[in-house]
Amino acid sequence: MSLEQVIESTLTANELDHQDKGDGRFFVTLPGTKKLQTNCWLIVAEHALLIEAFVCRQPDEAHEDVYRYLLRRNAKLYGVHYTIDGTGDIYLVGRIAHHAVTEDELDRILGQVLEAADGDFNSLLELGFATAIRREWAWRESRGESLANLQPFKTLVDRED
Repeated sequence: MSLEQVIESTLTANELDHQDKGDGRFFVTLPGTKKLQTNCWLIVAEHALLIEAFVCRQPDEAHEDVYRYLLRRNAKLYGVHYTIDGTGDIYLVGRIAHHAVTEDELDRILGQVLEAADGDFNSLLELGFATAIRREWAWRESRGESLANLQPFKTLVDRED
């Protein structure tokens, strides 16, 4: 089975929403709970399969705390690691040698991407966007708007009081 066939088979078997963009490029949408979805590219390069998933935009504040969190998390991740792009946006990236790509290995890597992006999302927002979250909470409260999707950050708002 070719590498592209292994990728397609794995994505289909796991019922993951994906698009084959041609030339060995697959765009995958991983469903989450905290981060509703994580967009991930699988790219067949000359010697390896590259994995790249967007996690969140550049933090507004507490950059040092966010980067310390990411570096510590890197030590616990399998097959991928956190990085930032030129604008400071946060990604998970990885590289698997062609010969090591199996359906089980790809499933494990995609599971790690999802666990990290979804599991770390609220922590990253709390660290890097605390002021914006508090401002949004106050704005919604003042207008009687729903706070449902901000409930995970209630302790953050309570701490300021």
